[in-house]
Amino acid sequence: MTTVLAPSISIDQIADKVFANQRITSEEALFLYRHPNLLDLATLANHRRQQRVPGRTVTYIIGRILNYTNVCWVRCKFCAFYRVPGHDEGYLLSDEEILAKVGDTVAQGGIEILFQGGLNPKLKIDYYERTFKMVMDAYPQVILHALSPAEIIYIAHISKITVSDCLQRLKDAGLHSIPGAGGEILVDRVRKIIAPYKDTTDEWLECMRAASALGIRSTASMMFGHVETIEDRVEHLTRIRDLQDECNPFRAFISWNFQPEDTNLQIEHKASGFDYLRTVAVSRIFLDNIDNFQVSILTQGPKIAQTALNYGANDFGSIMIEENVVSAAGNKFILSTEEFERVIGAAGYDAKRRNTRYELI
Repeated sequence: MTTVLAPSISIDQIADKVFANQRITSEEALFLYRHPNLLDLATLANHRRQQRVPGRTVTYIIGRILNYTNVCWVRCKFCAFYRVPGHDEGYLLSDEEILAKVGDTVAQGGIEILFQGGLNPKLKIDYYERTFKMVMDAYPQVILHALSPAEIIYIAHISKITVSDCLQRLKDAGLHSIPGAGGEILVDRVRKIIAPYKDTTDEWLECMRAASALGIRSTASMMFGHVETIEDRVEHLTRIRDLQDECNPFRAFISWNFQPEDTNLQIEHKASGFDYLRTVAVSRIFLDNIDNFQVSILTQGPKIAQTALNYGANDFGSIMIEENVVSAAGNKFILSTEEFERVIGAAGYDAKRRNTRYELI
């Protein structure tokens, strides 16, 4: 019997594929994760970036993460923001507080309201319909980029409606798009460790699929650097790429490393800046069907974020007028518009403001 050996993988073979605008395999993505030369990855990622988004423009948006509640029963081990129901520090913003925060965002030139909180068992679909209509009636110019799949799935569950019906009602009330939060790592083995009560991989993907069918676009994300393996990261990216092939739900991809401070998920070492840059590059090379890649300035700081522009990223994300979730873990790199444009310009790129739809303003 003759044994047929699998062909070996080399950086040159992968480079030939990328330069020919061809797709790489999961095995080749694993090879890149282990490839020692980061500059090789930067070259390939930049080439892929130019194939999808040509030029030297780096976009950003002005927005606010409006955390309407911190009450959540799920107890994700990686989260320092939530408070369980009945906790003295739990809150739900009043209508007046929500409108004041939206109004302040608009006054500062903001256009995006990233409306997110926890899985609060007291809030059913009627709360979100009323709140979204209230915001859009008062400020019709803002874009509601709201609710993670986990929130949407839970709202549908406690309201006794389907996820699709829930999304349709939210859209009718003013929802424009949904963020890719809660994806973490789309491998159930990992999810059961870091968030055992949260939605499964298939449930997360199905929510994004249902949203796409209703014309609601979204983003995809990956939180890495905790209990997952490199193989898990590539499986996560594969699931994202496959769904994008299927129904094109994602406008952008964002990765950031886990911040362990003040959480119940303690790890030996945080992911390094090198690991972050490698992950940005491999993601850009592998996800050949997504245009926009955001840096995570909130967790990485301006210097690493700036460097990531040479590793395939083309978007600086949001100038956050307010952010509470990542900051709850002691991480807070929040820059002004002027600082965003200075950092982008210093890296040799042209800063342009956009909206949630990646339309230049």
